[in-house]
Amino acid sequence: MEILSIISVLSSFLTGLYILVVVAFIKGWHKLSYFKLQKQNLATKVSVLVAARNEAGNIAKTIEDLLAQTYDKQLTELIFVDDHSTDRTAEIIGTYAERGVKLIRLNEGQTLNSYKKKAIQTAIAQSSGSLIVTTDADCRMGPDWLKTIVGFYEEKNYKMISSPVAYFEEKSFFERAQTLEFLYLIGLGASTIGNKKPSTCNGANLAYEKDAFYEVGGFKGIDDLASGDDELLLHKMAAKFDGNIGFLKNEAAVVYTHPKATLKEFIQQRKRWASKSTRYKNKSIIVLGVCVWLFNLSILVNITGGIFNIFYLKLALVQLLLKMTVEYLFLYDVTGFAKRRKLLVLLPVLNLLHILYIVYIGIAGNSGKYNWKDRMVK
Repeated sequence: MEILSIISVLSSFLTGLYILVVVAFIKGWHKLSYFKLQKQNLATKVSVLVAARNEAGNIAKTIEDLLAQTYDKQLTELIFVDDHSTDRTAEIIGTYAERGVKLIRLNEGQTLNSYKKKAIQTAIAQSSGSLIVTTDADCRMGPDWLKTIVGFYEEKNYKMISSPVAYFEEKSFFERAQTLEFLYLIGLGASTIGNKKPSTCNGANLAYEKDAFYEVGGFKGIDDLASGDDELLLHKMAAKFDGNIGFLKNEAAVVYTHPKATLKEFIQQRKRWASKSTRYKNKSIIVLGVCVWLFNLSILVNITGGIFNIFYLKLALVQLLLKMTVEYLFLYDVTGFAKRRKLLVLLPVLNLLHILYIVYIGIAGNSGKYNWKDRMVK
């Protein structure tokens, strides 16, 4: 009986903590005002940087979208860095030279663990813009994407701006489920910025002042980790420029990319993302992450224990119901912004799968190596 009491108290504590965390996300999301572009005579010189490796199948569409931007062409610099591609990526980028697209080829003699950071750092060193904007080589964006970012920057004067990323063109249930889960992550990152406690962002849609990048030492101190060109840089910026990080809440600023087609690709991606957590300097984020992991683990343990004692199963069902309810309230707002509210029908199934995924990734993402762009990194 005493064991049941201990498990009940611990599970209740973790569940209550998780509810408070998601409620904080909801509040943070609502603190973010929807941005309306008013100013038209924008004057910031922008360098858009794209690190590319083996993206021959996607790169042309990304380049065309960037060339179609409505922002002043005289104030726009497009720099692509080919990261030792073994396909036609560099060749395709080169065909756009006459339209102002610059190509830099990485030529690293020694093996690195973070080629992407090296690519971005190299591009920044050769850029002429005062505002750096990064995206990925497989992303799509609307024609007002860059203008909206610059308008937000000139109005708010933030040192770093995180903007929304979303999946599109899903072809299966698995990919649609990823879209809903990814919207949760994007909403989470936005809400923490709304609460003035930035925790995460996505390098597929990130902007920051070049001077600020150098003021925080660039990627120094995190350049040995394969991932983290976005999130770990965000933490450095937030530590240096307290309250000077913004999230751009406007659908014109959304960048679109594709979910992973297979479970193997998905797991490799999330192991890469999770690997960054070992380098967080803000210990409160680590503690919070561990508590969320323990909450999901407690549900899994209680479901397993339900095989032997109905008490555990009832406890797990209560945890699941509360988890699903508070996540629905949060995702209702986020999916509404993304105009993907129909995805909420997947939430019950996604909840069960998400628990298994969180528990596994929490372990796998912080141990061993993973595959990224046909390279084994750690």
